[in-house]
Order: sequence, then C-alpha cells, then structure tokens
Amino acid sequence: MIDNFDIIIPLLEFDESKEWDEFYFVQILQRKKDNPNGVKGSNNSSRLIKAYYIDSVQKLINLKPEMVGLANFFGARVGINLNKRSYYKTAFNTLKHIAEQMHNKNFKKVHRAWNTACGVHNGGDKIWILDIDHKDLDIIKDIEQFVNKQQPIGKSKILSLIPSKSGYHLITTGFDTRKFRNSIYSDVEIHKNNPTNLYIP
Repeated sequence: MIDNFDIIIPLLEFDESKEWDEFYFVQILQRKKDNPNGVKGSNNSSRLIKAYYIDSVQKLINLKPEMVGLANFFGARVGINLNKRSYYKTAFNTLKHIAEQMHNKNFKKVHRAWNTACGVHNGGDKIWILDIDHKDLDIIKDIEQFVNKQQPIGKSKILSLIPSKSGYHLITTGFDTRKFRNSIYSDVEIHKNNPTNLYIP
C-alpha cells in the first residue's frame, strides 16, 4: 500500500482570486496491469471508477476516505494530475468534444465529454513527471542534479519525489529536455500531462 496524500497536499496551490476557475483532476483507475484477470474498460486496459474535481485542499482531505475505499474495493489506483485545470476552458473543450461526437454520430460517448476535456492541460505552469523504475536514491540524486543544470537556469526544478510501485515519480517544473534525452538517463520517461499516485492499495 502506498499513501502519498501527505506528500502531495503541500504541492497543491490555489489562487483565491481564481477559486471559481481552478481545479485538480483526480481519477480512480482500475488498470489491467494491476488486475491480470481482466478489466471491463472502454479500451480493455483501464476502467474509470470515478473522477473528482478538487478545488481546495479541504475538499481533497474530506474525500480521501471515499477515494481510498473505492481504490481498495476495486483494486484501483488514485491518481492526480498536478497541472491545474480551468473550469472555464474545460467547459468550452467539453462543447467541442460533444459537437465532434455528435457529428460522428457517436452518441453513446457524449456523456464522457467532460472527463475527456479534463484530460487536456489548458495552460498555466508546466509540472512534469520523470518516471523512474528503481529505488536507488543515489542515482535519483544524480538525476536531480542533472535536471537542475538544464535550461532555464536559476532555481531548482525539483518539486518532490513521489513513491510508486516500482520506483519513484520525480516531480519537476518544465526544462529543456534535449540533453536529458541524450544522456545516460534516456530510459527515464518524461510525462508532461500524466497523473501521479495519490494512493495505491
């Protein structure tokens, strides 16, 4: 069991002047990788159990028991995308998705348009995940130092280190990836719009 709520909560930032607009997208996903006996999902690789739209720290704290309970029951993971979403832009993207689905006569999937739109990173700060599939903290420290030497220079790009099942998610701000991709760390995947783990049963 991996519970990262206490690590992730300090990373969440809310601007009081934008409390009507900003939220973090949280999903409980049952993955085929974690359930080898099969998952009944739209693409047979994952199934969305429930989605949440977190616009305050207190809301996340209040919902934690429900999220953990559902994850335990379904053998699913709770993930949060640390790139904030905009209710305003998500609403317009939802209309776009609905129009496209109706044009294609794909009426059965119209109800999914909001969550599909929530998957789009629509501006703001860039927060990335470096997916490291081992637990060697000395190597991770070397990766952190390498990332901090990339452009833009001036401040640390490392925000946090989040435990995963097989290693860690190194949370960073955006940086110039050209040297990184050609380095000895080229096997580390960089995810620019993916969730990190809040909870894994």
